[in-house]
Amino acid sequence: MASINISSIYFRVFILRGIPDLEPSYVWISIPLFIMFILAISGNLLMLLLIKMEPRLHNPMYYFLSTLSLTDLVLSSSISLKMLSIFWLNHKEISFLSCLVQMFFIHCFTSLESGVLMAMAFDRYMAICNPLHYTSALTNTLITRLVIVFVVRAVVLVGPCLVLIKKFPAFKTNVIAHSYCEHMAVVKLAAADIRVNSIYGLFVAFTILGVDLLFILLSYTMIFIAVFHLPSKDTRLKAFNTCTPHMCVFLSFYSMAIFSFLSHRYGKKIPPYVHIIFSDIYLLVPPMLNPLIYGIKTTLIREETWKILKNIKNNCRTRWNSDEKRTCHKI
Repeated sequence: MASINISSIYFRVFILRGIPDLEPSYVWISIPLFIMFILAISGNLLMLLLIKMEPRLHNPMYYFLSTLSLTDLVLSSSISLKMLSIFWLNHKEISFLSCLVQMFFIHCFTSLESGVLMAMAFDRYMAICNPLHYTSALTNTLITRLVIVFVVRAVVLVGPCLVLIKKFPAFKTNVIAHSYCEHMAVVKLAAADIRVNSIYGLFVAFTILGVDLLFILLSYTMIFIAVFHLPSKDTRLKAFNTCTPHMCVFLSFYSMAIFSFLSHRYGKKIPPYVHIIFSDIYLLVPPMLNPLIYGIKTTLIREETWKILKNIKNNCRTRWNSDEKRTCHKI
């Protein structure tokens, strides 16, 4: 009877430990975390604002980029706010329903980000290998349908993970040795057979990340072949430069994702806090880096950013001068 009561309590409330064995360093860990969160939020909001305001950015590449920025906003917010509350306020409790919601958002938007990166690779393939058909092929309707397909794919594949967790009759403990509700970290707490959950988690990971990465590599193989056949060196360099931001983004995302995924399942000799730190980096660093990479490497975005900064500077100067004149008149 006592075990039933305990399991039901664990079913309602979980405790997120944060990063085990690094509790004394939480204040120092929270500083770079907070900086990454602020950079991710401000950078992606700026990217969305630029793409909305500037007509020259109203083309398929930047529509995909705005979707990526929106995805990064949700992804970084889903993990950072709770982690900061753990590190700053020692607020470690999370309800079972909230845990599932956080898990759903994290894994759904990770899946969506992977799909958008694949679509952006296809966009670069069309722009370089089939430039004459680029505008006619990548219409607004096609872009909308692709995003809808990626959202539906994420919901359909991630949803059963939550259903399987909810079917567990009891949990051995309610303490999650992680800084957020990661799928396998929660599954391992179950007082039941978890083989189905583990196998399905692998299936979802390989179906989403594996398939998307395969198509991205295939797209870039065809891009490189086409670029090497271009007649002039300047043309080849220009083609490579258009691909550089996207290559940096997808390499950072997939390298961290694969390392985090494999080390969590097979790196038994690696200390637990290393697993958790890399899991956090995998979700926090790409949303921070994406707007920086595209802002630095994309000429149009760089020009529009400077234009906005100049306008802000001029407005501040105008207000400052008007305030000085008012002060002088009063005197």
